[in-house]
Amino acid sequence: MYQMMNRRILTVCVLALLLLVPALAEKKPAVPLSTVNFIVVREENGKPIRNAAVVLHPVEDNGKQERGGIELKTDPDGKANYDGVPYGKMRIQVLPPGFQTAGKDYDIGQPSVEITIKLRRPEKQYSIYEDHSGDSQPKDQKPQ
Repeated sequence: MYQMMNRRILTVCVLALLLLVPALAEKKPAVPLSTVNFIVVREENGKPIRNAAVVLHPVEDNGKQERGGIELKTDPDGKANYDGVPYGKMRIQVLPPGFQTAGKDYDIGQPSVEITIKLRRPEKQYSIYEDHSGDSQPKDQKPQ
């Protein structure tokens, strides 16, 4: 009878200890989070660009982009937002249809951040297959 009672007491003590260990463990400090609002517009007239992909990647201290990330799409007003972005460096890339791709590192350090991204149309590319006789370059000089 005493043996059975001792086993019960021992079992209760072990269970209580197992429940207390996580409570006594050192908790990690809470990482502050931010709400980031994006506005994607045309550089020449400030009109919004819809359906642009906005990609967020955390950046390590050494400047390398971490794996994973978050992809958002802009609405008809050129806006996208995300709640819960951790403080620190974030690489923001914007991939819009019909515009130049843009990318930049931003330091997120406030509860609410608004980022405006101005985009340009692609510039005309130089082609060796086109006639450039009217260009101002001498004929013996090759384009760079």
